[in-house]
Amino acid sequence: MSSARTKGFGFTLLFFTLIALGCHKAPINTPPPPSNNAPPPPPPAPAPTITLRAQPATIDRGGSTTLQWTATNATSVTITPGVGDVSVSGNRSVNPTSSVTYTATAMGAGGSATDTARITVNAPPASTDTTTPTRGNITNEPLGDAFPKNVKTIYFDYDKSDIRPDQVSTLQSNATWLKSNQSARFTIEGHCDERGSEEYNLALGDRRANAVKEFLVAQGVAANRIMTVSYGEERPVCREATEDCYSKNRRAAFTLNQ
Repeated sequence: MSSARTKGFGFTLLFFTLIALGCHKAPINTPPPPSNNAPPPPPPAPAPTITLRAQPATIDRGGSTTLQWTATNATSVTITPGVGDVSVSGNRSVNPTSSVTYTATAMGAGGSATDTARITVNAPPASTDTTTPTRGNITNEPLGDAFPKNVKTIYFDYDKSDIRPDQVSTLQSNATWLKSNQSARFTIEGHCDERGSEEYNLALGDRRANAVKEFLVAQGVAANRIMTVSYGEERPVCREATEDCYSKNRRAAFTLNQ
């Protein structure tokens, strides 16, 4: 084989080798499969629990009892009616003037929980004095005129049906006049301000009317002379959206039965 042919063969071999190398594809980098070792989601927050007790559960009017409560997994506790926000565990002395159910609500990251405690308030026995009462209507004016002058409206705190201490003397004066005018039969009307649902306010007005009735009966006014009715928020005496106006609508009013 001549030298020129040998060189030609060598160039040919080199040419095809370079072509083969140029046509070789680079390997494709395949991403790794997703990992199955991701941390599990955190467990849900535990639900709150709460217990509420009253010791004692039955008292006489004018007495007091102690509410005791304990909550777990809670960040706040509220007790209604009238107590408000309290610590997660604790106790509070209360002196309701009529039977009432307290509700404790515990709130936490895991939701809410409630418990209730019923307190029964015993009214003192009605007077058994059978002596003829002194007539209070000393002017002998018609009963329809004397009644509104001597039997006054009673007012309540927001969302409460307990007799306020500052209203006790007014109720006692009402009772004195009513016992002196035994022919007067009357209705106690329970009223509320406009806040709250219609159904709730009807129930609240009923509790207010009956709390006043219980007080009068305890003072010696015969129960068969008294009717009660709730108008809820339907008959306001003031329509402005102010606290002063609301306070005038939270009332127990008296009407003479004709």
